[in-house]
Amino acid sequence: MSEALPRQIATIGSYHAHIYYDPVATRDIAERLRSRVAERFEVQLGRWHDQLVGPHTRSMFQIAFRKAEFETLVPWLMLNRDGLAILIHPNTENPRRDHLVHALWLGEILEIHGDRLPEQVNDPDPDRVVANTRPTLGP
Repeated sequence: MSEALPRQIATIGSYHAHIYYDPVATRDIAERLRSRVAERFEVQLGRWHDQLVGPHTRSMFQIAFRKAEFETLVPWLMLNRDGLAILIHPNTENPRRDHLVHALWLGEILEIHGDRLPEQVNDPDPDRVVANTRPTLGP
């Protein structure tokens, strides 16, 4: 049993959702999901990564979002992921732990190469979520 004090949720700077797809078989589904997210949520949509990048073992794009978006975006993704695997993780001071221990999965659980992630960063929100979407619809 751990004797450590509980961690405070204030250590979470923001969140990332990694949307995984197959460039040939399911990219069209990922494109549709991405468009629907952009129409409904104020988020930062990342680049397409058809080639593997970082610790990820499948092609993906990232959605960076503020803490305030969590309560509507995550349930919406639960209902509308259309079979795609999604990793959602907080951004704290420890990216490795965020991806491997504190994450939640929607759908298939994929392998993550934790050895490619740092254990410590000074800034828990290095991306500083800057929304690049202009929602026109509600969730």
